Order: sequence, then C-alpha cells, then structure tokens
Amino acid sequence: MNILILNGPNLNMLGLREPEIYGDQTLDDIKGMCAQWALDHDWRVDFRQSNHEGELVTWIQEARGAFDGVVINAAAYTHTSVAIHDALKLLDVPIIEVHISDPKKREEFRHKSFIGPVAAHVIAGQGAQGYVLALEKLAEVL
Repeated sequence: MNILILNGPNLNMLGLREPEIYGDQTLDDIKGMCAQWALDHDWRVDFRQSNHEGELVTWIQEARGAFDGVVINAAAYTHTSVAIHDALKLLDVPIIEVHISDPKKREEFRHKSFIGPVAAHVIAGQGAQGYVLALEKLAEVL
C-alpha cells in the first residue's frame, strides 16, 4: 500500500509549540514512527507538511490515482478550509483525519471540521500515536 500523510500549518513546530497540548515529539519523530510502521507492514508512506493551503490542495489533487489512502492532519485548516474539503472529495480512496489533541475539548471554533465529512474515520486526542492509529485504521479499511 502507498499512503500519503499530509500535515498542515504549524505542525513543523511540534516539540516547541505548546507542549502541554501537543507533547514534546517533533514532526520528524512522528514521521519516523510512521516510516517504521510502514516498514513493518511492507507499506510505503509519503510524509509531507506545508504551511500553505494551496500546496496542500495541490498535493491532494495529485494523490488521485497515485495513493491507496490518505492520512491528514490539516491542523488549523481543518476548521477553515472548504478548498481542502473539496479537494479531498475528489479522491476515491479512504481518508483518515488525525489530530494530536482533541479539537472537541478545546476552543469552540475548533469544534467544526471541514475534513470530517469526507473522512472514513477521525482519530483525535491520542497524541503522536494517533498517526500510527490512523495507519492501523487504514489497514482495517483497505
């Protein structure tokens, strides 16, 4: 299986940014966890991060026909981006939405997700381990 893992704005600052909410693991740590899981399961992961909405949209569009599934932590764009929602709707593969913290237990503006309606499953509040759980969920779905 070939899986695209997308990360949105500010996730490149994990380990520095609000460790009381997001923990002390970096995005590179999470990438390593995902790469190890993929190696153990004979899968391939393409792990990317961007602070730019348009770049995320382009990557999603390019994923059509190239990947068997998508894991996405759109970060703040989860709550604002109709463009990412519309791009994800173009895909005919399972999508797993992942969040390190649980948006439902945070500020009210974080309660609305534009990703959730197009996702096969949502994993939230499991810390960095949520990414591995997302890959496991994809394994179930696929």
